[in-house]
Amino acid sequence: MEQPQDSPAINPLGLTFTNRFTRDLPADTNNENLRREVSGACFSRVQPAATSGPRLVAYSHEVAEMLGITDEQAASKEFVQMFSGNLVTGDMDPFAMCYGGHQFGNWAGQLGDGRAIALGEVATPNDGHLTLQLKGSGPTPYSRRGDGLAVMRSSVREFLCSEAMFHLGVPTTRALSLTLTGDMVMRDMFYDGNPGDELGAIVCRVAPSFLRFGNYQLFPSRGEIDELKTLVDWTIRTDFAHLAQGDGEQNLAVVTAWFEEVVRTTAEMVVQWMRVGFVHGVMNTDNMSILGLTIDYGPYGWLEGFDPDWTPNTTDAGGRRYRYGNQPSIAHWNLVQLANAIAPLFDDDIEPLQAALDTYPNEFGSGWNAMMAERLGFLGFAGDADNELFGELGRVLQLIETDMTIFHRNLALVDAENADDLDDADLVRPIADAWYVDPTPSVEAEMATWLRTWADRVTVDKRTAIERQLAMHAVNPKYVLRNWMAQLAIDRVDNGDFAGVSELLELLRNPYDDQPEHEAAFFTKRPEWARERAGCSMLSCSS
Repeated sequence: MEQPQDSPAINPLGLTFTNRFTRDLPADTNNENLRREVSGACFSRVQPAATSGPRLVAYSHEVAEMLGITDEQAASKEFVQMFSGNLVTGDMDPFAMCYGGHQFGNWAGQLGDGRAIALGEVATPNDGHLTLQLKGSGPTPYSRRGDGLAVMRSSVREFLCSEAMFHLGVPTTRALSLTLTGDMVMRDMFYDGNPGDELGAIVCRVAPSFLRFGNYQLFPSRGEIDELKTLVDWTIRTDFAHLAQGDGEQNLAVVTAWFEEVVRTTAEMVVQWMRVGFVHGVMNTDNMSILGLTIDYGPYGWLEGFDPDWTPNTTDAGGRRYRYGNQPSIAHWNLVQLANAIAPLFDDDIEPLQAALDTYPNEFGSGWNAMMAERLGFLGFAGDADNELFGELGRVLQLIETDMTIFHRNLALVDAENADDLDDADLVRPIADAWYVDPTPSVEAEMATWLRTWADRVTVDKRTAIERQLAMHAVNPKYVLRNWMAQLAIDRVDNGDFAGVSELLELLRNPYDDQPEHEAAFFTKRPEWARERAGCSMLSCSS
C-alpha cells in the first residue's frame, strides 16, 4: 500500500503532540518497514498505510472532549483523514512498540504491535498525556505473517466494548473513533481454508500508555538488562510519577513500590471483569496493561448463562485456559512472569518481588468479597458466612441455564422483607426472567432456599427496600455489550447502515439506567438464533 505523505507541522485539530515515548526511549535504528527481529529498542518508527476511501462510522464524544476535540472538528474531513492514517502531520512521530510475551502459557519471543501504529502522544487540556493508536493501519516490523490490517466486524466490537467498559466503571483503554477504510481485507474467519473479502476498518485507541507486561519481558530474554532498566525507570517517571524519586534512575525501593502497584491495579481490574461478567478471552502477557487497564479487545465475550468454565475464544476451546472462572489465577500467573522479567534488576535479592506477589491473593480476595457484598445488597462483607452464601449462589446459578446480568439486576426486586411468607413461586418470580427454560420444582425450591438465606442476611443491615434496590442497581448493570448485540450492529454496517453502532454506543453510555425504551430489545436473554452463530457464541482472533 502507498504510504501517506507528511504534512506541515500545523495540526488541523489543534492537538499538541509531545511524543515522550519516542523522544526518550531507545529506537530501532533500522527504518525499513520489513518483518524482522528488532533488538535493543522499545519501538520502530513506521508510517500508517494510506486508505482509499475512509468514512467515519462513529466516534466517542467523551474521548474527543478529553483530547480537546470539538464535535465540529470530529465532523470534519481532517478528523477522518487523521484517524484513518491518511493525514500524518509533521508534529507526529508514528511508531509501533516492540515487546514479547507468553501466549497460552508458552514463551513466544518477539511479538510487538503487528497491526497497531501509534500516531504519537498528545498533551490533554487537563495537563495529562494520552497516546493515540490506530489499530488496523497497516504492516509494521512486528506483523510477522500478517498484513497489519483489521476488518470491520472486529473493529466494531473493539470500539463499542472499549467505551462500554469505561461506562461500566471497569479500568480500560478508550476508543476515539471507528472508520471504514474503503478497502477490502481478506480473512479466513473460520480458519477452514475458505477466506473471503471483508470491509477494512480502523479504530483509534486512546490510553495514557499502551505498555504491556511483554514490553518488560523481551529485554531480559535477550540479556538486554540496560534497556530493561531504562524502560522501567521511564515508566515510573512518566506513568507512576507519584512514586518517582527524581528525574533519573529509580532505586530498587521505588521499583518495588511500582511493582506492588501493578499487582494491586491488576487485581482490581480482574475483580471488575468478574463483577460485570466479562471474559477477556486471550490473557496472554502481551495483552496485560502495565497500568491495570483492559487492553486488546479481541475474542472477548460476556457471560450469558452463568458458567465459570466458559471462554469465548475458539483457539482456547480445548484447554479453556482463559475461561471466566480462571481469570483471577491467570492474572496472578502473568504477574509472576512480569516479576521474573524485572528480577535481574534486583540481582540476587528477589525477596521484595516475592513479597509483592504474595499480596495478590489478598488484594483480589478482599476486592472480590467487597464487590460481591455490594452486588448482593450488603453494607459490607461479613466474613465466612458471606463467603458460604457466595459459593452457594455460584452452585445454584448453574443448576439451570441462568442469565447472569438479568439475575443480578433483578435480585434487587425480590421481596426480602417478606421472603418467609411467600411460597417458592412468588419468591423467585422477580428472577425467573433470567432462566432460559422453565425450572423443575427442585430447581425452583433450591433457588427459593438460597433467596431466603439471602433475605435473612440482607435485612440485617436495616436498609429500606428502596435504599437496597438503588445501591444494588448502581453496581449491577442492566445493559452490557452482549456479543449478539454487537453482531446486530455489525450486520447493519455490512448493509451500509452505521446507525446501529451509534445507537448501541448511546445505550451503553448509561448501563445502570433503566432506559425502558430499550428493555424489550436489549434487557433480554440471548436469542436462540445467537446461540451457535459465529460472532455470538465463540470468536476467533481473525481480525
